[in-house]
Amino acid sequence: MTVKAILDLKGRDVVTVGPDQKLVDAAKVLTEYRIGAAVVTTADGRIAGILSERDIVRAIGEEGSAALDEPVSAVMTASVKLCHENNTINEVMEIMTRGRFRHLPVEQDGRLAGIVSIGDVVKRRIEDVEREAEEIRTYIATA
Repeated sequence: MTVKAILDLKGRDVVTVGPDQKLVDAAKVLTEYRIGAAVVTTADGRIAGILSERDIVRAIGEEGSAALDEPVSAVMTASVKLCHENNTINEVMEIMTRGRFRHLPVEQDGRLAGIVSIGDVVKRRIEDVEREAEEIRTYIATA
């Protein structure tokens, strides 16, 4: 299965924040949507970074509550790992595992095209394994 197949099933909507938004406002967005990360995009839809709960906690740990008045761009992870629609689930799992993160923006033509989470990847991989096991059981039963 590919990233495109995941996005076709789950949708391509992505919660985004702007790099100039205050951190406190971005935290409210994460809370409102009950998500762990938001992609930071420029006005023209280009990916500028990603802001995770972990980024927010680190900023508060370093600066205290004053960090909440900082712009997202001061706290976000700017060097974002990306994937593309033609990446396989196994490739995405490897990228996530190696980088130790749970969200991977999908880029197409230099712009944000979706996002996949570790939950999306694990769910699809389990479905693949269950389907393969059923095919093997059917093959054995009819052989």
